[in-house]
Amino acid sequence: MNIHEYQAKEIFRKHGIPVPWGEVAETPEQAKKLAADFGKPVVVKAQVHAGGRGKAGGVKLAAGAEEAETAAGKILGMEIKGLTVRKVLVTEAMDIAAEIYVGVLMDRKLGGPLFMVSAAGGIDIEQVARETPEKIHKFAVDPLRGLRSFEARNLAFRVMPDADSAKAAAKIFPCLYQAFADSDASLAEINPLIVTKDGEVWAIDAKMNIDDNGLDRRPEIAALRDADAEAPEEGEARNSELSYVKLDGNVGCVVNGAGLAMATMDLIKHHGGDPANFLDIGGSSSPEKVTTAMRIIYADKNVKSILFNIFGGITRCDDVARGIVEAVKGSPPPIPIVVRLTGTNEEEGRKILGKTDLIPAATMDEAVQKAVELAETPGGTA
Repeated sequence: MNIHEYQAKEIFRKHGIPVPWGEVAETPEQAKKLAADFGKPVVVKAQVHAGGRGKAGGVKLAAGAEEAETAAGKILGMEIKGLTVRKVLVTEAMDIAAEIYVGVLMDRKLGGPLFMVSAAGGIDIEQVARETPEKIHKFAVDPLRGLRSFEARNLAFRVMPDADSAKAAAKIFPCLYQAFADSDASLAEINPLIVTKDGEVWAIDAKMNIDDNGLDRRPEIAALRDADAEAPEEGEARNSELSYVKLDGNVGCVVNGAGLAMATMDLIKHHGGDPANFLDIGGSSSPEKVTTAMRIIYADKNVKSILFNIFGGITRCDDVARGIVEAVKGSPPPIPIVVRLTGTNEEEGRKILGKTDLIPAATMDEAVQKAVELAETPGGTA
């Protein structure tokens, strides 16, 4: 689950991280009043679950209340990566002398939390990792001990511009780790952590991603979910107990099991295609869940073909087949659908699909090749 910057900042503040003043506005008039009451220059920032807000025009400096109102008027309602901005954060403008990146994430390869710092703050950390990876300093945190003070100091002195700011940052780093751990987060980052011209250290941005598996024991975190800020299909998938992540490709994927879904996407790339999504219908999939999965994928206008790759264990192939038939009942599918069924009740599933115009495939490799070919040949056949 993603949360907004202003929500992450409130978590940071509760954990002792210095965060500048800021309040949320939903109208230009509210932004004007907040800026007027504050009485100093502010920054108006789009609150949306997408990166690249600055490049998209979603972050604007305002010298006073009138400019804040104008800025909010331009930002509210705009779309950033397909998401509509409904809230802005009006926050104190800071006099920046240096910018640092600080983050902690759950590293799959390490199997635990990884703390990262870089003097190249204020830009995408992915860009830094790609172009100048030597600028990123990493430290594997022992989850039983947390980030200890001497470890934090060692990291801080690598990236901060002077001893005083390093000492201040060394107090912040363990707080960030604790915020990460206490929230069951998969990511918590400050980009940038700044040093002002007066030598003060502040977290002027905040980002947190929360592990959905921890929400049941973190009701106060679960309450931060903003359904209006999510893509509608993600909410529908969650409510139907489907694991769905939208991607940028044109081959829609419906698979049972996360491992098979990842392998399917890898094979699509191997054959020159691009997956449009990760969608795991899970075990014991009912026809209703399959119908919902189809509806979600149909809503993505970039999808040019759909690939069903089902290995029936707990998931029954005949249940999946009935769901597919229900989804296309009454009218031919708007895009070609390739289906590979193997495992529990596969013969019955194939008989059900044999009465349709869907495209069968005997193997995973054959299914992927057909789906990729169809996605690149609009209106064609495999």
